[in-house]
Amino acid sequence: MTEADGHGGRNIPRQGVTERRRGDEMADEATDGRRRAAGAAAAAKPTSRVRMSAAQRREQLISIGRQIFAERGFDATSIEEVASRAKVSKPVIYEHFGGKEGLYAVVVDREVRALLDRITTALTAGHPRELLEQAALALLTYIEEETSGFRVLVRESPLMSATGNFSSVMNDVGHQVEHILAAEFSTRGYDPKLAELYSQALVGMVALTGRWWLEVRKPRKETVAAHLVNLSWNGLSHLEAKPGLITRKRA
Repeated sequence: MTEADGHGGRNIPRQGVTERRRGDEMADEATDGRRRAAGAAAAAKPTSRVRMSAAQRREQLISIGRQIFAERGFDATSIEEVASRAKVSKPVIYEHFGGKEGLYAVVVDREVRALLDRITTALTAGHPRELLEQAALALLTYIEEETSGFRVLVRESPLMSATGNFSSVMNDVGHQVEHILAAEFSTRGYDPKLAELYSQALVGMVALTGRWWLEVRKPRKETVAAHLVNLSWNGLSHLEAKPGLITRKRA
């Protein structure tokens, strides 16, 4: 038997029509199956992210702010970018910090305390030369391990006071070095009143060298520290040809 196809009077065998219909039905069933599977998979996915606590969100924002401030500096950083990276709305940042200035102040304060703690903790030796070595190594290690934090500190902001930046940290370290030098000057018969001048000179030398080393990262930090102490301890007229760290020799 045949069936007219309605186009030019040609007849198509009825068996062929039936097989074609069955094929179409099987294709439809397969499509429906895929849709059901896709719907089940979508339903299995969590509909929302795990909500952070207020403390967790604050730490997240501080971490993201620290990174962006290190990359761009204060002026070029926007609340919009911080919010975008944190996947939150801007009001969340205002709620925690009051604005960009507040976030920046928290980031800087943390870095100031972290760097100062490293340096003061490192000053354990009794000999003045070893103390200089330890201070220099502590600063270079901080630069190496906390590069973003150091970049935040050395990017001065007009909003920050003299008590909240890299200069304030170095000033605090300078006061500690001053006490060390004053005792050494008295022992050697030098005027202890000059200890403050020398301490600022020494700390400034280490700090500026650290900013330079931040970008070049060579030679090794131990080598940099050894040469810094070589210059500060021996002076240009008595430089050692191949200085080393006496702290490391004893270890």
